[in-house]
Amino acid sequence: MRQVLVFFVVAAAVCLAILFWYTRCIRSALVVLVCSLVAVVWLLGALASLGFVLDPYLVLVPFLVFAIGLSHGAQKMNGITQDIGRGVDRLMAARLTFRRLFLVGLSALICDVVGFAVLMVIDIPVIKDLAISASIGVAILIVTNLMLLPVLLSYVGVSQSAAARTAANAVADLSDSGHVKHPVWAFLDLFTSRKWASLALLAGTGLALIGFGYSTQLKIGDTDAGAPELRPDSRYNRDNAFMVSHYSASSDVYVVMVKTPQFACAHYSTLRTVDQLELELSQVVGVEATKSLAGLAKVSATGMNEGSVKWFEIPRNQDMLNSIITRAPREMFNQKCDLLSIYLYLRDHKADTLDGVVRAVEDFAQRNNSTEYRFLNAAGNSGIEAATNIVVKEANRKMLLLVYAAVIIISLVTFRSWRAVLCAVLPLMLTSVLCEALMVWLNIGVKVATLPVIALGVGIGVDYALYIMTVMQRYLRDGVSLSEAYYRSLLFTGKIVVLTGVTLGIAVATWYFSPIKFQADMGILLAFMFIWNMLGALVLLPALAHFLYRPSAS
Repeated sequence: MRQVLVFFVVAAAVCLAILFWYTRCIRSALVVLVCSLVAVVWLLGALASLGFVLDPYLVLVPFLVFAIGLSHGAQKMNGITQDIGRGVDRLMAARLTFRRLFLVGLSALICDVVGFAVLMVIDIPVIKDLAISASIGVAILIVTNLMLLPVLLSYVGVSQSAAARTAANAVADLSDSGHVKHPVWAFLDLFTSRKWASLALLAGTGLALIGFGYSTQLKIGDTDAGAPELRPDSRYNRDNAFMVSHYSASSDVYVVMVKTPQFACAHYSTLRTVDQLELELSQVVGVEATKSLAGLAKVSATGMNEGSVKWFEIPRNQDMLNSIITRAPREMFNQKCDLLSIYLYLRDHKADTLDGVVRAVEDFAQRNNSTEYRFLNAAGNSGIEAATNIVVKEANRKMLLLVYAAVIIISLVTFRSWRAVLCAVLPLMLTSVLCEALMVWLNIGVKVATLPVIALGVGIGVDYALYIMTVMQRYLRDGVSLSEAYYRSLLFTGKIVVLTGVTLGIAVATWYFSPIKFQADMGILLAFMFIWNMLGALVLLPALAHFLYRPSAS
């Protein structure tokens, strides 16, 4: 927990430093940072009031709230700074920026809230807690960053040097005729032309096909042995690997349950079938050893007959079986003798190992279940993880479909244009596909810690497209060309999209150095999604607009 908090502080410091570098105004940068931190404090208070415990999974939510708040706060600060640079007083500048950006900011935050709330469909308590806490945090941002921030900046304002610098940059970026001068914005504006738009869409299509091919190899569950919370080279995991490889020990226990009628768990037919299952499971890759009442019965029968291996078999005499069961460890069966436990000691809990065991047990159960006994998955730490993997696998695609459905509906309400929705959503879909391909390349499986990342990335990434699309549509309605509309949207909101995308990408990339593995994995994936969502909004959005927004449509 201390490590997670340290990296949170480092990320916040990186964000403040880059904001100050961009604005050259420490007071406005601090106001943006403080409003985002106020939202985090309110969130922590709300979680405490609701009885939530701040475990390592939930402790990542405050940073996500901070990141979303920083994105929206930077847009408000940029708008106010530009208006002050044009000679407008700080109160009027705050009012104008509030009127221009409140609706788009509200739409983006509602997208985030709905996107996080969709995680509630996943029947895993820790993910439901994450969904509730993230939704509460983003809802708080509506007050702190859409309302409180403009009010504070109307009092604090920005330094005259920062305002003058912003005004000078705006003049330098445009000539009197409105043509592009700045080389970076000039390059991005090329994607509104047919040649560059076609190249961008062809490249995006190629990346989508390659990414989809890799994403089909995505594994559900852990891909490393040992404790999944720690890195493979951590002291605990190295010690665990030594114990497993040198001794008959395993920290990964999978339990198959055998349900029988009352007082029938020690019947010969039941134990005989249990022994058959043990034989099949012992041949599954990753199963090191098995233990059950059937195995104990064979050992006991041998011991009762002077150790002769000829008697290494389950006794057919029920009285002898009853005698054996009275001396058996209690963890092998329950008091009513209607539930047996078969213990499997696994080499590891990797996705492939658990999948093989689950398939073997389900196949055996399908062939042998009867009124006398039923074989059920699963208990033990590995059994619970296998069950969790099944839930995660079922929820993965369903979650993405619901997230994108919510984003599409809210974007359609905001823009009232299917063209704008396609321009905003298609780049997000490409990022999601590429993120899954990256997980395959980095050998990161889909599990409780990584499942919410793609949904979180979609929720945060849609902000970039909404801000650019809102400004671009406003200029298109005035009758200007697509090139000029896109360029002016770059000058007003595009700069901040680049700023926040790079800032948040760098900030979460520092998580890679965390000794907590799932935090390092989330840092890599979030940094990738921040950067790619930014590039999608800057490159693919205008390319799509070139073909969708024809002169008659604009």
